[in-house]
Amino acid sequence: MITIRPARAEDAGALPRIEQSAGLAFRAIAELAWLADGDNISVERHRALIAAGACWIAADEKDRPVGFLSAGIEGDALHIWELDVRLDRQGQGIGRALLEQAVADAGRRGLAAVTLTTFRAVAWNAPFYRKAGFRILEDAEIDERLASLLDDEARHGMASDQRCAMRLDLSRVDTR
Repeated sequence: MITIRPARAEDAGALPRIEQSAGLAFRAIAELAWLADGDNISVERHRALIAAGACWIAADEKDRPVGFLSAGIEGDALHIWELDVRLDRQGQGIGRALLEQAVADAGRRGLAAVTLTTFRAVAWNAPFYRKAGFRILEDAEIDERLASLLDDEARHGMASDQRCAMRLDLSRVDTR
């Protein structure tokens, strides 16, 4: 049994371990295997994101975090910084439930969209978000904020031709 709930400050310590576990899935993709050993978001950054009020936890029956979605409000959009589910809990709909919660919350806040950056061809990245209604932004559609994030990712070793910005326009989504 999984419960989706707002993240609490005391959850922050568990989130880097979940991110590390989720990242192990990249070992199955030779050119991206290095990501499995990459840096994770710090506990301090998680605490700041939680305090801002746009982070959710997927908790097990003992209220232990097994997944999370960390986001922030950027202008008129909820921007997803990280969505991770522990490797041994992937494929159970937990990521989808976290995403649905974030989208519903963005709608209740009256935001225009949900945005993120991700890998174009990794199955649990852009194809996953497309199934949820997100679309890949092309060239002129990419605003300055998202372009800056993509540039920063490229500076940190992510091939720019493999990355993309995505957007879900909330005016087209039922966010009840």
